[in-house]
Amino acid sequence: MTQDIWGRIRSELQNALGKDEFKSWIDPLDFINADGRVARFSAPTSFIGNWVSRNYGDMILDLFRSEDLPVDRIAFKTASAPVKPEPEGGKPKAKPVKSVEFELPGSPLDTRFTFDSFVVGKPNELAHAAARRVAEGGPVTFNPLFLYGGVGLGKTHLMHAIAWEYQQTHKDSRVLYLSAEQFMYRFVQALRFKDMHGFKELFRSVDVLMVDDVQFIAGKDSTQDEFFHTFNALVDQGKQIIISADRAPGEIEGLEERIKSRLHWGLVVDLHPTDYELRLGILQSKAEAHLKTMPGVDIDAGVLEFLAHRISSNVRVLEGALTRLFAFASLVGREITMDMVQECLADILRASERKVTVEEIMRKVADHYHLRMSDLLSPRRARNVARPRQVAMYLSKQLTSKSLPDIGRRFGGRDHTTVIHAVRKVEELTHTDHQIAEDVELLRRMLEA
Repeated sequence: MTQDIWGRIRSELQNALGKDEFKSWIDPLDFINADGRVARFSAPTSFIGNWVSRNYGDMILDLFRSEDLPVDRIAFKTASAPVKPEPEGGKPKAKPVKSVEFELPGSPLDTRFTFDSFVVGKPNELAHAAARRVAEGGPVTFNPLFLYGGVGLGKTHLMHAIAWEYQQTHKDSRVLYLSAEQFMYRFVQALRFKDMHGFKELFRSVDVLMVDDVQFIAGKDSTQDEFFHTFNALVDQGKQIIISADRAPGEIEGLEERIKSRLHWGLVVDLHPTDYELRLGILQSKAEAHLKTMPGVDIDAGVLEFLAHRISSNVRVLEGALTRLFAFASLVGREITMDMVQECLADILRASERKVTVEEIMRKVADHYHLRMSDLLSPRRARNVARPRQVAMYLSKQLTSKSLPDIGRRFGGRDHTTVIHAVRKVEELTHTDHQIAEDVELLRRMLEA
């Protein structure tokens, strides 16, 4: 009967706290019984039990009383401690627990995201090597490791892989992986419940802190301030920090300069957009995994090559397309052929056909270099104008089907030999000038997105 009551109370708590807060703190609890005016629960760790008692205890007691169940106290049993009723209104102290899996309330790790399942190619080999080195542990060689790149290029996969590997080789380590939004949420909760000491104690007691999509704290001054101090405290202790974002530190608008400076302390690695060989390798790896679970499904030669050519902007879309094909083939009992690809992936293939225009390239390049479009069309030869103009011409040649004379005409009536010179110059600079190479890749990602 009391289990039914707890079921109704859980529903009330979920409505009151919201999905994320409920999942982090209430969902892990198992209700044992309510006896002698004490409601007893099982919690994964004393940390979670103490947090719930301190922050939600009064709410839970009120909900029990609303169900006509006389409860005055709540008590928690953990894997390392027997049930011990907490004094009403008391402030229990969190006990250290070695179990990394449960103690740190971060995001769950995806079992699919390991180093073994990560396909390595030229665009991501440096990021993979750096992640491997960090996962080995030992003396900190570069701190932080900052991974950045567009959506679906493998940042999150590498972070999960580091966490899995590190925990296997360092059994008693405390590894915390979470998104920047979760970091901000925990910070706001700590302010709300006046528990900044607990917040600082949690985040500064880890051996490895991993924060995904750090661009989300840009513009959030108080959160950035606490992140800055947490960063410094961990670095001072020689603890490892791994951070990811969709842009390089210097390109994240709204991020404080002191944080950008700290992020540049370590190794900043760009995961470049995938090339054809890497996309094909990923598809072959995923297809092999699908065929093991669906041995009756056949796939025609040429299908994977076609997908690797056509879907180039996002690995997640690429993998999703392959999963859809295998699911469709399994359900209808058909072979995966080119006809099925056209039928089943019509929407994805249409989206991948988006055409980039020369005018769009001009606008993006002008915005990136803080120029006006009229500057790119003008006869001005100053370096701060000429170089962006060359980059725009190079991208126009790479991303559109326009002829060289046509591109020249659109850039203020220039001759096609000017375009040829620009293309060759930028190709040369991408191998010798790191900043130009970064600019070109960033602009290409934005235009192909």
